[in-house]
Amino acid sequence: MVRLVLLPLFMLVVLLTACSSMYYSGLEKIGIPKRDVLVYRVEKARDTQRETKQQFKSALEQFTAVTRFDGGNLEKLYKKLNSEYEASVDKANEVKERIADIESVSVALFREWETEITQYSNPALKRQSQDKLVATRNHYRQLIIAMKNAETRIQPVLSVFNDQVMYLKHNLNAQAITSLKSELGNLQSDVSTLIVSMENSINEANRFLSNMEKN
Repeated sequence: MVRLVLLPLFMLVVLLTACSSMYYSGLEKIGIPKRDVLVYRVEKARDTQRETKQQFKSALEQFTAVTRFDGGNLEKLYKKLNSEYEASVDKANEVKERIADIESVSVALFREWETEITQYSNPALKRQSQDKLVATRNHYRQLIIAMKNAETRIQPVLSVFNDQVMYLKHNLNAQAITSLKSELGNLQSDVSTLIVSMENSINEANRFLSNMEKN
């Protein structure tokens, strides 16, 4: 029974793997190697993390602005805060997709590299290629760990934003503002931690790209 349940999932993985292989093979045919695809995707992920960092700063600023409400159109402030929250969710999803894209091409690249190493007849060239593969893998591992670490910091912030935005939506009054104020300190701390993690990940991406240029 378990095997029958897992079979569709296995078939989906096989199908996706096959599609990815065809996609990368198609790029190779038009002169775009997997290495270039990896570099491009790391650049895109780095840029997305920069944008995400700024988005969460903006959302925190709006959250802080709502806690300072002392009269006026509270519903208008809520709409601005909700807009910032939704933009933050979009960026969080984009970060996740960028990381998945990097992992996809890296698997294909390293698999191809390993296969090609076995085809060398010159021992010196084979050893040199093997050394480069090991170094690149190590740099890649540091990169993906940093990116995933930053990503894990996003959800706790979004959870707090979501709770407070929903509460404010149904309680456009002083009580809702008090609730926001009680969470402000924790949220500021969480966003600060997220930003530091994002910056570390961005720096790691820059180091990885620099190493790829040298190799």
